[in-house]
Amino acid sequence: MKAVFLDFGTMGARDLDPSPLAEVVPDFEVFDSTPQQLVAERVDGVDFVFTNKIRLTGKIISAAGSLRFIGLTATGVDNVDLEAARKQGIAVCNIRAYCTQSVVEHVFAVLLNLTHSIGQYAGRVRSGAWQQADNFCMLEFPIRELSVMTIGIVGHGELGGSVADMARQFGMSVMLARRPGQPETADDGRFDISDILQQCDVVSLHCPLTGKTRGLIGVRELELMKPNAILINTARGGLIDTAALVEALNNGTIAAAAIDVLPQEPPVDGDPLLDYEGDNLILTPHIAWGTVEARQSAINEVAANVRSFLAGEERNRVI
Repeated sequence: MKAVFLDFGTMGARDLDPSPLAEVVPDFEVFDSTPQQLVAERVDGVDFVFTNKIRLTGKIISAAGSLRFIGLTATGVDNVDLEAARKQGIAVCNIRAYCTQSVVEHVFAVLLNLTHSIGQYAGRVRSGAWQQADNFCMLEFPIRELSVMTIGIVGHGELGGSVADMARQFGMSVMLARRPGQPETADDGRFDISDILQQCDVVSLHCPLTGKTRGLIGVRELELMKPNAILINTARGGLIDTAALVEALNNGTIAAAAIDVLPQEPPVDGDPLLDYEGDNLILTPHIAWGTVEARQSAINEVAANVRSFLAGEERNRVI
């Protein structure tokens, strides 16, 4: 059996131990990255392919006569032609719940930073303003407690549910959004997205990117939000109209945002958020999932998927 990891570098390879994969498939070749034009060549004659973000098109899958298993080091499967894999009888496995703690900690790290104005106050110290102040403390920027806030969770799966649980530990009230298109029922305990936007002090996105959720937050939705509200996105960049978000941050439609994902990654063609300079935006390069513990867990989970596949069992099977 032969295996290849096409883009191990996207996992922060220097921090990780790949031996769990090598133990289940000893003939194991690792590439830090693979240009799309070399993917077909590198999967030729291989039984097991591991990847994070490489696109495995129908053409590539159909030509890979030896391929038996595609192991993703992610939950999303949008980079794999699932129908082509199904036709070829190729197993496709993703991983789940591997980065929950990492994402939860990121959400509250940025939320606390924004609600306590950490960046602005640290900047005032670096500029020498505190050293010249008349008082022992500086209270130029707002400091707000989470315990008086309501957080709206859009996407109540593993990640959204865990963020909701942590929010309750801070004393926050929690409102859960109803799935787009889901009929309203009196006892489901969920709210329409418009109610979430109008009532919540914080809105945190954790839903997948689909035809129904693409552009979920645009001009109209931002205008529904409170002027002191904070928008957090650690899910998919395509959920938000980023030009509309820049305008909302500029004109005070909402108070702040923390964005970890953009519609194009890396954003080689630019994005309106990249040029925004206000202190009320925290923009990070898709790192919410990325603690070393979460990334190693991803490797271990893929190895466990392979082990189950070889034993004739199904674990995290998408196809």
